[in-house]
Amino acid sequence: MFKSRSLIAAITCLALVSGSVTALADPGNGQGNNKANHGNQGSHGNKNKNSGGGDWSHGPSINHSSVLEIIGANTGYWSPGPALPPGIQKNLARGKPLPPGIAKKLDGRLVGRLPHYDGYEWQQVGTDLILVALATGLVYEILNGVFD
Repeated sequence: MFKSRSLIAAITCLALVSGSVTALADPGNGQGNNKANHGNQGSHGNKNKNSGGGDWSHGPSINHSSVLEIIGANTGYWSPGPALPPGIQKNLARGKPLPPGIAKKLDGRLVGRLPHYDGYEWQQVGTDLILVALATGLVYEILNGVFD
């Protein structure tokens, strides 16, 4: 009986030690523990001067020039919107919730030509094109002045 208790205790200790080692192996969510990575956390760092807080390295990578080219080639599928009042424009920022009632759905023909990202939706806000996370309603990306 003493041997079986010792065996169970040894197996339990081994499981706890190996589990804690694997939990500590990658504290940076895929970025390791390399101090050189701390200065450039993802490729979205200063892409937009309206950057809010939050970790944007797990979202889609937007090819701005491709999106702008699609918008320019399909001018018949959208109409320029009025510029937003300064107070609302100030509240429209990456990482913040989309202010209610200011976004408008895009024409389905245009949406079909824009890049699709699961869990995100393109919308028009004034003269800006934004990409909104559907689950949270947070603004992921802002392309300023696209619909001028």
